[in-house]
Amino acid sequence: MPDLSVSDPELLTTVPAEVTAQVGMDVLTHCVEAYVSLAHGRMTDSLALESISGVWTHLERLVDDPLDKVAAEEMSLASLRAGMAFTNAILGATHAMSHPVGGHCDAPHGAINAVLLPHVIRYNAEVCADGFVDLAGAIGLSTDGNARMVADRLADAVAGLGARVGMPESLEPLGVRLGDLDRLTTHALADSCMTTNPRRPQAAGIRDLYAAAL
Repeated sequence: MPDLSVSDPELLTTVPAEVTAQVGMDVLTHCVEAYVSLAHGRMTDSLALESISGVWTHLERLVDDPLDKVAAEEMSLASLRAGMAFTNAILGATHAMSHPVGGHCDAPHGAINAVLLPHVIRYNAEVCADGFVDLAGAIGLSTDGNARMVADRLADAVAGLGARVGMPESLEPLGVRLGDLDRLTTHALADSCMTTNPRRPQAAGIRDLYAAAL
């Protein structure tokens, strides 16, 4: 863990748009997972909500125009706030599943998260749909209807943002094959991020999530 962190928005103006998109979707995932984590609290909640609002407003802008200094500053702040949130609240199944895919396929972490997050939102909505209502409201989505409907709306919106910034729609382009799923599931279940996932994971459920994301 660093003793000092420096956030420099000018750095983002030199980053390739593809990398900005990947990192931005990772920041978004930090917000969502920290907010519904079993270890969340009032401080991490406020940081996550403020961060996800910033990502939703500015990520696409920065990907489209890397020289947009306002978007770069806001994304830097969003990344910092999300980092403070998940450092204290930890994460969940998206990151637990993403880590072994990244190691096995040498694929970009943010792109993997972008594919997995909508599936994990729907999976976790069985036990924490109200948290997803708060997150949906923070990015301006309608919160009409029951909590599960809103969670589905959030999952669709996350997938839509990923598509607009150029993220893959499935794990297959990232190198995952059907024969990898048992191995990936074993490693995901052993990942420390899984301990704070709001829904208790079972091997069959995690494998099903991987399969749905193929």
